[in-house]
Amino acid sequence: MLTGQLMRALQNELFETLAEQGHPDVRPRHGSVLAFLDAEGVRATDLAARTGQHKQIIGTIVDELVSLGYVRREPDPADRRAKRIVPTEHGLDEIAKARAILATTEQRLERTLGEQRFAAFREALQEVTGHQQAWREGR
Repeated sequence: MLTGQLMRALQNELFETLAEQGHPDVRPRHGSVLAFLDAEGVRATDLAARTGQHKQIIGTIVDELVSLGYVRREPDPADRRAKRIVPTEHGLDEIAKARAILATTEQRLERTLGEQRFAAFREALQEVTGHQQAWREGR
């Protein structure tokens, strides 16, 4: 299917480029955590809600990222019983590079399609994404 082909092509470019830029251990599954982190970190339960994945799956991915040096667990200042997933310097570097790679990809697509066609593509993609998210929430 076309959407699957697009997703794989984008993932291949992203993760191959990340490997070239010093992050060879990051895999697509790690993106489900890293893409939703900021410098202050976030609780695993919030990551699970944002990604639509079970907390146990997020926990496994976080364990991998801890062992790879991308994140650490810290007590949540608002609730010492809870832990926040906080990116390390290495994790922040990966997050910044991933965002830059994706921005470069979008810029290349805009040059390829032209400004008007890309704007229409972007609008349609946002609409489709909204419908897909609503399907998940409406189940």
